[in-house]
Amino acid sequence: MNQHHEAPRRRFGFLAPAEIEAIGFAGVGEHVLIDSSARFYGAERISIGSHVRIDAFAVLSAGRDGIGIGSHVHIAVGAFLTGQARIEVHDFAGISFQSAIFSSNDDYFGTGLTGPTIPDHFRQVTSAPVTLEEHVIVGASCVILPGVTIGHGAAVGALTLVRHDVLPWTIVSGHTARTVARRQKDILELEVQLREDDEEAKARATRE
Repeated sequence: MNQHHEAPRRRFGFLAPAEIEAIGFAGVGEHVLIDSSARFYGAERISIGSHVRIDAFAVLSAGRDGIGIGSHVHIAVGAFLTGQARIEVHDFAGISFQSAIFSSNDDYFGTGLTGPTIPDHFRQVTSAPVTLEEHVIVGASCVILPGVTIGHGAAVGALTLVRHDVLPWTIVSGHTARTVARRQKDILELEVQLREDDEEAKARATRE
């Protein structure tokens, strides 16, 4: 007698808390949403704060120095964070659709072979930490290269290549990351209000 075995269905949506714990992060906070299609390499070197959302097909590949994600951070669909040096994404920062952050970069001048299949002693890889400070917003399809610090409250317009530091509270855009405007600081007052709301919510949960 033939028996019918239903093929397992692919799971969509956000992971359950137990599934997030099973990934093996170095640390993870509360109220974290991770899409089931997101991928993590070197998860034991990735720490995640609270109130974080990581959307579909995002890839975080932590090298020797790891990746730190703060609280109230959004990493959008298809974002890519990789490299040997440290990547830090501070509180209230956001990384938009298909943006990439590299803390390591192959040599493009022909002094070394390129690609992850090549032994390190044949390569000329440059690695340097990348930091997105608090309230940074990175628009869609940006590329951020090794050694860059994007200052507190700065905004990076879509399709921007960032090779040098970005000053706090500036808005930059284009392949040269040219400063086009200053950003308002009203969000700092909103941050205070939100943190107060978070504390009130924690207090209510403790009482209940």
